[in-house]
Amino acid sequence: MGMPRAVTTVLFVLLALTGFAQADPPEKEGQAGVALVLALDGSASITTGDLEFQLQGHAAAFRDPAVAEALASARTRVTLAAYSGPNSLKVLIPWTALAKPEDAGRFADRIDALPRGFQGDSTAIGSAILEAAKLFDRGGKAPRQVIDLVSNGFSNGGIDPAEARDRVTKRGIIVNGLAILDEFSWLEEYFEESVIGGPGSFVKSAMDKDSFVAALRQKLILEMVALPDHMPSQSAAIP
Repeated sequence: MGMPRAVTTVLFVLLALTGFAQADPPEKEGQAGVALVLALDGSASITTGDLEFQLQGHAAAFRDPAVAEALASARTRVTLAAYSGPNSLKVLIPWTALAKPEDAGRFADRIDALPRGFQGDSTAIGSAILEAAKLFDRGGKAPRQVIDLVSNGFSNGGIDPAEARDRVTKRGIIVNGLAILDEFSWLEEYFEESVIGGPGSFVKSAMDKDSFVAALRQKLILEMVALPDHMPSQSAAIP
C-alpha cells in the first residue's frame, strides 16, 4: 500500500529544506563568468583616425571566430567605453552578454554603428581605471572582472595610474593593457610598471591597424582562458 499523499508531501518538503531532495540548483541563466570593460583612448594625443582604427580593430577582433568562441565559452559580459581627461569615461555600448559566438558578431555590428566625433583632451589613465572599475557595480558582476585599457600615450592628468591600479586590484579587478607604440617606443614598459595589475595581468603592443587587430585578438583570447604563465611584473603586484 502506498504512502498517503499528505505524508509524501511533508517528506518532500523536509528533504528539500535539508538539501537532499535534489542536486545543487542549476546555474542561473545569463550568469557571467567574465565581465570585461574595454576602455579606448579618446584623448587629444589620439587623432580621429587613430580612434577610428581602435573602433574598427575591436569590431574586427570580435568577428574573429576564435575570439567569438572564447568569449562565449567564458560567458562574457562586455561594455565598451572611451576616455580622455579626468572623469571623462563615456560608455559607448552598455553591458552586453555574449552567450553564443554569434553574439560577438552582433557586438561588432554595434561598434560599427557608433556615432563618431568623441572630443578628447588630456590622457588620464588613472582616472579611466577608477571609473571603469565603477562600471562593474552597474551590471558587470562576475567572478572574473577585467579592465582592458588602450592608449598610445602616458598619463598626463588626474590621479597617478599606479595608485589607481593598486586601488582596483585590491578589489580583485584585473587591469590589462594594449599599448599603441606610434609615438613612444617605451610605452609597453610604462604599462608594465604603472598600469597593469592583478593575477595574470599583461600588456600587448601594436604599431599599426594590422598589428593592433592581431594583438587585440590574442589579448581577448588570453583574457578568457586566463593563462597562469602571464603574470604581472613585481611593480604591478599588491603586497
